[in-house]
Amino acid sequence: MTSSIREWLNLLVRWVHVFAAIMWVGQTYYFTWLDGQFGRLEKNAAADGTSSSVWMVHSGGFYTVNRQKALTVGPEQVRWFRWEALMTWLSGIILLFLVYYSSRGLIDADVANISQGVAIAIGLAVMAGGWVVYDLAVRSALGRSEAVFALFSLVMIAVLAFGLMRVFSGRAAYIHLGAMLGTIMTANVWFRILPSQRKMIAAAAAGAKFDASLGAQGKLRSKHNTFMAVPVVFIMISNHFPVATYGNRYALEVLVALVLIGWGAAKIIREA
Repeated sequence: MTSSIREWLNLLVRWVHVFAAIMWVGQTYYFTWLDGQFGRLEKNAAADGTSSSVWMVHSGGFYTVNRQKALTVGPEQVRWFRWEALMTWLSGIILLFLVYYSSRGLIDADVANISQGVAIAIGLAVMAGGWVVYDLAVRSALGRSEAVFALFSLVMIAVLAFGLMRVFSGRAAYIHLGAMLGTIMTANVWFRILPSQRKMIAAAAAGAKFDASLGAQGKLRSKHNTFMAVPVVFIMISNHFPVATYGNRYALEVLVALVLIGWGAAKIIREA
């Protein structure tokens, strides 16, 4: 592959990656915001009988949204949002192969003397293993406390960042932590949120009661995704600022700080 073809391919895939991520993250935050609005409105409605509808204005019209507790239309009329997540992840994986796995940007001989094949295996294992550890933690006793789970997550991220900085180049270490978080977000959508939604829709269409915990689990995973999204974007952007991030003498501390700042920013956005 010539350098010109590689650059055009990189540009095209990066455009798909960024644009799909904009649609995915935007939808995630929009529905999270709606859920928060309905929670506040329902409390007010119970207290003083006010409307529990969310009114919005956009472009040339007014829009009102109501949250339904039952499905009053056929399953074929229910709109799903899932392909944006998959397209973001797939394009990100292609970029990993283009920028790191098929080039010399993955390893640094001054950091670790390992082969390209071993480095690629480590990178793929980090993404897959990160999802397994996260999923098991959420379903364990750790997931019952938001504070405990957040602390556990931060410790695990710091340990992983420490390890990555000692096997990859600084830039590759940063992007692989972001890729792991992105993999967790995508797996949340396809392996946890969507299956729960399918069961809810099937039960509602059949007129049967569905397990309320299905909705609660989907909501929790979606909430986690909103907190991971901001650090992932921070890490993606950091690749353009090597002096401040992966090339800094405090690259490890900066990486962990980016995650913490991202969580704080996500909390502010969620509550706005």
